Amino acid sequence: MNKTVRNRALMGTALALAVSTVLTACGGGGDDGSSSGAKAAGTPSASAADVKDPLVATFDGGLYILDGETLEVAETIELPGFNRVNPAGDDSHVIVSTDSGFRVLDAAGAKLTDITYEGAKPGHVVRHAGKTVLFTDGTGEVNVFDPADLAGGGKPEGRTYASAEAHHGVAIELANGELLSTLGDEEKRTGALVLDKDNKEITRNESCPGVHGEAAAKGEAIAVGCEDGILIYKDGEFTKIDAPDDYGRIGNQAGSEESTVLLGDYKTDPEAELERPTRISLIDTETKKLRLVDLGTSYSFRSLARGPHGEALVLGTDGALHVIDPETGEVEKEILVVDEWQEPLDWQQARPTVFVRDHTAYVSEPSKKGLYAVDLESGEKVTSVTLPKSTNELSGVVAGH
Repeated sequence: MNKTVRNRALMGTALALAVSTVLTACGGGGDDGSSSGAKAAGTPSASAADVKDPLVATFDGGLYILDGETLEVAETIELPGFNRVNPAGDDSHVIVSTDSGFRVLDAAGAKLTDITYEGAKPGHVVRHAGKTVLFTDGTGEVNVFDPADLAGGGKPEGRTYASAEAHHGVAIELANGELLSTLGDEEKRTGALVLDKDNKEITRNESCPGVHGEAAAKGEAIAVGCEDGILIYKDGEFTKIDAPDDYGRIGNQAGSEESTVLLGDYKTDPEAELERPTRISLIDTETKKLRLVDLGTSYSFRSLARGPHGEALVLGTDGALHVIDPETGEVEKEILVVDEWQEPLDWQQARPTVFVRDHTAYVSEPSKKGLYAVDLESGEKVTSVTLPKSTNELSGVVAGH
């Protein structure tokens, strides 16, 4: 990587840190951080009736709804249990995965709606081609709807599909109405099938052991990860891209409509209690080639994102947001955002998390109760706040797909 670019990015970040006076405690993931000058965000300051470009962060026992520009708390919602959040696909709503199923949060209006999709173990939420798809792991049920229909206040009419067996899965509807959904049961997962608009099977591929995750690349190439590579569906056909190792798991992926290359994680130790990989995978969906890039730092499953121009973004445990050219694998710059941290053993435990919207990367630092907005073009930390409690998951509204 060009040292001048890196130094310039680090100098810009250091200046932004000095201006925003962010906390200086070490990263670790607890609730013990104390404020030493960062702007406190515990008092609601935005109108709860109209939150601008809302973000949603989970904490133990509830949700913070935050103003997307100031990062100040607009509303605090109590919600027991381990909750997860994902964009619903419009400019107002967020999907909350709760103990009992999916719930729709009106983030702009700062309130939970009565719209629910009940079922045990609500899992992946996927947005693509103007449709949002929910997969309930405990039942294998798939629900597809147009997020624009949430504006009416009622539960949208949509498509449903019941998997042959309940499993930890994922599904996505393509622009032509085809539905790709994973195959598996509680014991193992084997691949994916594709259905037509009437839920009749078109094709399937069962050469993807441990299938997990989903991403879409430019040209509507759809990928699901495997324990030995990645499976691509495009133009009616499946293609398997093998990993260079016998066990080369790509369980989490991030795609962009600006790039034919997918970003994935990469793990090689099936016996590890928790593998902390330093390499990421770049999968070219046109050439069907897989490239591995060693970042020199580990990361977690909440570290992967894509920039507005298709950049591959990885939040490393070194505290930097690594900006990677997906075509060449070159690390173009490193933006220092948080202190060094270590991924916790329990996947539900808090760790620094990145959420990208337009040209801004929002990064949380649970050890300091911190939340930062980073301009991806300049590399500067433009806004910083200290929240009342440490946060875990981070998401927000994202209109369009």
